[in-house]
Amino acid sequence: MTTFERIKNLANKQGISLQKVAEDNEFSSNLIYRWKKSDPKAKDVAKIAGYFHVSIDYLLGNTDDPSIPNKKQTITDADLDEMLDNARSFDGKPMTPHDRELIRAYLKGLYDNK
Repeated sequence: MTTFERIKNLANKQGISLQKVAEDNEFSSNLIYRWKKSDPKAKDVAKIAGYFHVSIDYLLGNTDDPSIPNKKQTITDADLDEMLDNARSFDGKPMTPHDRELIRAYLKGLYDNK
């Protein structure tokens, strides 16, 4: 299935025309129809993916799963230890245990809250 066909199917499921999709995304009225014969620009595919709340990979035919992958990243204690094993302070000296734990807590919070 082509990108055009996927967009057309998504529009049909929501009961809207491709003309409406184009207007809502501030495209020219026939832009989406031109994608029958030519490849769309990446920024346009991204805009359509956001509009329909599907992944770009789905629109491009790289997957049949339209859901957007979970972007949450996690980090393990082993990952943190590896990152901090060779860490140095600004003056080139090894970090104090206190500084190491502060950085560990910051990194853990950063990854866990994404």
